Amino acid sequence: MSEPRVLVLHNRYRTRGGEERAADLHVEALAHAGVPHRALFRDSSEAGPLQAGRSLVRGGEDPEQVAEAARELAASVVHVHNMQPLFGPRSLEAGRAAGARVVMHLHNYRLFCAIAVCFRDGAPCFRCHHGRTLPGFVLNCRGSLPESAAYAYALSSQLERVLAAVDAFITPSEFARGQLDRLGLPAERVQVLPHYLEDHAFEPESRAGDGTYALLYGRLSEEKGLPEGIEAARRAGVPLKVAGDGPLRDRLRDSGAELLGRVPAERLAELRRGAAVVLVPSRSDETFGLSALEAMGAGVPVVASSAGALPELVGEERCVPRGDVDALSERLRRLWADADLRRTEGEALLARARERYTRERFTRDLLSLYAAVS
Repeated sequence: MSEPRVLVLHNRYRTRGGEERAADLHVEALAHAGVPHRALFRDSSEAGPLQAGRSLVRGGEDPEQVAEAARELAASVVHVHNMQPLFGPRSLEAGRAAGARVVMHLHNYRLFCAIAVCFRDGAPCFRCHHGRTLPGFVLNCRGSLPESAAYAYALSSQLERVLAAVDAFITPSEFARGQLDRLGLPAERVQVLPHYLEDHAFEPESRAGDGTYALLYGRLSEEKGLPEGIEAARRAGVPLKVAGDGPLRDRLRDSGAELLGRVPAERLAELRRGAAVVLVPSRSDETFGLSALEAMGAGVPVVASSAGALPELVGEERCVPRGDVDALSERLRRLWADADLRRTEGEALLARARERYTRERFTRDLLSLYAAVS
């Protein structure tokens, strides 16, 4: 098997989130394994609305830059994370024309859903599927009719081009593979590759028994179940720290939780080390759950909702029905009252993370996938 040479493409979002971290971890894994590679990233924050919309509708801009980068690297694989709006299917086709195989990493449902999360009106939504995107326009899912129209047109008109240009799709969970099949991407074309934790993210042992608060962090948006998590902590009488930013920030100011805003990675790691419990009360169909995995690596018990891939990640027994504040509160109350139980749970999750979510495992499976498509 010849050594792969990998060109990584990613269109960064205006608001950083889990997919940004996953793309960075992918590049770090390639570097650590000594795989020849180059990362070509573009940033949506550098494009105005008109440029972004035009690029989206056209199928991306400057595909020749991708072709040149692939030729200079002699890339055997072009590995794409988020392609919209600045790369688009034209970049996939350019990479393929330069002689590379194309692998697309689907961290969400962006191929079919204008807002990527398949969630609206407080519940999962699958109105748009198989390239039929009119509901996203009619419901104005982007909050701007011109944007919703652009996404509806682009996702519908470009789907067949994407399916033709991509040799293999990757998603981080079995759950996500099943949902993508439901939306119109045949499951046999999708490989499951869970994310990983860096070596330094694994704590030597759980210190959750000494934790002094519950922690909830991530994007402050409706699908993440922030109001339910905050109310559950209030009912359980557990002090709660909330880290992150997003559209619910102002609404949560009078919630009684300690809102920390966006914090750097080092501070977030420190917060995990001091936590008794991490809450992941998502209401949408999560494709993975990096915050839950990071808590596992820190040896902190996780109280999660049975949403998407979270049961697959942390174990069904650690999940409660989505939106069930009473169940969430009861589980949190039980852990808060028993330091030994927190320590035991933390150690169990730490062991689970070490067994399933290491960089070594990720890299081995990734290189096997590259070999299969080459």
